[in-house]
Amino acid sequence: MNPPRIHPQALCESERIGEGTRVWAFAHILPGAVIGADNNICDGVFIENDVVTGDRVTVKCGVQLWDGLRVEDDVFIGPNATFTNDMFPRSRVQRDALPPTTVRRGASIGANATILPGLTVGPGAMVGAGTVITADVPANAVVVGNPARIVGYAGVEAAVPARALPEDGPCRVLTTESHRDSRGRLSPWPLESSLPFTPRRLYVIDGAPDGWARGGGAYRRSHQFLVATKGAVTIAMDDGRRRLAVRLEGPDTGLHVPPGVWTLQYAHTSDAALLVLASEPYDPEERMADYLSWLEERGG
Repeated sequence: MNPPRIHPQALCESERIGEGTRVWAFAHILPGAVIGADNNICDGVFIENDVVTGDRVTVKCGVQLWDGLRVEDDVFIGPNATFTNDMFPRSRVQRDALPPTTVRRGASIGANATILPGLTVGPGAMVGAGTVITADVPANAVVVGNPARIVGYAGVEAAVPARALPEDGPCRVLTTESHRDSRGRLSPWPLESSLPFTPRRLYVIDGAPDGWARGGGAYRRSHQFLVATKGAVTIAMDDGRRRLAVRLEGPDTGLHVPPGVWTLQYAHTSDAALLVLASEPYDPEERMADYLSWLEERGG
C-alpha cells in the first residue's frame, strides 16, 4: 500500500484520493471529488465536488478544477490554467446542468491557458501557454493563440516538403509532370498507372477556417489520395509507431494514405483546395474518429 500524502496545511475533504497521490499546502479538495492514483496536486489548487481525475495527473499551482471536469490519465495542467463551466454565468444563479469538459489522456495544458465550457481537449494534445480554447482540440494537435490555432502535431518537429517525405513513412508521395504554357498549367494523373487502388469516390475540401483542422481520423478499408490543387495544406500522418507531417502544394504532387493510417489536415492557406480520391464509398461505420480506440485497434 502507498497511501496518499496530504500536507498538514491542505484541506482535503474527499475520502476518494488514490494511492501515492500528493496534495500540497493550501490545496482544497471538496468531498465529492474523485482523485486518481499518483496525482500531484500542487500548492493553492481548488477542486470542486463533481471533478474526476485519472492516474498520474499533475495539477500545478493556482489551478481551479470546477464541477463537470473530467481529466483522464497522464494529463499535465500548468500553473494558473483556467477552466470554465458556465457559458453565461450570473452571480448566485445555479445551473441545473453544466456542460462537461474533458481533458483526454496524455494531454498537456500550458500555463495561463483558458478552456471554455463543454469542450474536449483530445488525447496527446499540446495547448500552449496563454492559449484560449474555444473549440474541441483534435488528438495530438499543437495549439497556440487567442483563439487557438493549430500549428503542429505532437511528436513532429516540422512538416517536410512533399518530395522530401521518407519512403518508409506511413504514407507515400506520388508525383506527375506539369506542363505550363501561355494557357496555364496542365497536371495529368493517369489513374490506372498512378494509383494503387481504383477510385470510387471523389470530394473536394476548401474554405477551411484559418488555423483549424479537417480530418482527424482513419479508415479501416479505404485508401485515399490527396492533391492540393490550389494553395497548400499540411497533412500529419500517424500509424501508431511513427508520426510525420508533409506540406502538400501544387497539383503535380499527391499523398497516398493507406487504410488504417490516422491523418489530420491543418495550416491551410486561405485559397487551399484539397482534392481527395477514395477507394470506397463513404461508410461512417468504417471511419475511426476516436484516437485512443484507433490506437488500441492498432495494438499501440
